[in-house]
Amino acid sequence: MNTRLIWRKSVNAVMLTLTGVITVLTVSVLFLILGLLVYNGASALNWNFFTKLPLPAGELGGGLANAIVGSLEIVGMAALIGLPIGFIAGIYLSEFEDRHFASAVRFVADLLNGMPSIVVGLLAWSIVVVSMKSFSAVAGSVALSIMLVPIVTRQTEQFLREVPQSLREGALALGASKWRMIVTVVVPAGSKGILTGMILGVARISGEAAPLLFTALNNQFWSGGILQPTASLPVMIYYRALSAYDDWHQQAWAAGLVLIALVLIANISARYVLARGISVPRG
Repeated sequence: MNTRLIWRKSVNAVMLTLTGVITVLTVSVLFLILGLLVYNGASALNWNFFTKLPLPAGELGGGLANAIVGSLEIVGMAALIGLPIGFIAGIYLSEFEDRHFASAVRFVADLLNGMPSIVVGLLAWSIVVVSMKSFSAVAGSVALSIMLVPIVTRQTEQFLREVPQSLREGALALGASKWRMIVTVVVPAGSKGILTGMILGVARISGEAAPLLFTALNNQFWSGGILQPTASLPVMIYYRALSAYDDWHQQAWAAGLVLIALVLIANISARYVLARGISVPRG
């Protein structure tokens, strides 16, 4: 008996140590990335970086104001397109499930979730850019929205399924129609999780460069409109990192620092929503 107890305690100690080491390694990678970004990019962060346009190759200084505004514009339009579609699709999968069609929708959503972003960019290029005969912010938004829809769909479905069935039954017993039950009971009960999924989905697409290379392309100046080529932070990082100029390399690190700061803020906001949201009692 003592031998078995010693063996169990030894295995427990080894596994706890192993999980602790792996956890430290995982967290260390994040801090390593943050450390490199701060070390290499903090010196390039100044007022000009956020307010000035890029300067011609070889000239020191300038900023990426057009890329910051362009990213906000493209991601914002992608959210306007993708969030409602994903939200409604998630409601359908959770509340109006048809065994055969819902399975197909769920399979397509999972397939899109795993599809390489460069393939999504190629799809948006063939549909939007070729038909419009121009690279544009709209084309970039369409590409990012294609990536956003399946994320929001699956997150919405997951959190709506967590709502206790007793709430649905209670609303229907009081005479509410199914749609009224969904709108006034189910969606509010799962709203904090749905909002969290939306925030994380937008954060996920905000750092994508490959789709924008095929759609929004780039612009060294202020964009002439949403139907014109538009600069974005991920694409600007790509071009700056491949350049032969040290100043551009520093700007690429600084742009990466700004981008990851926005993603971290989105993740912290999502966790805050989950932590502060009103929990629904389980029935």
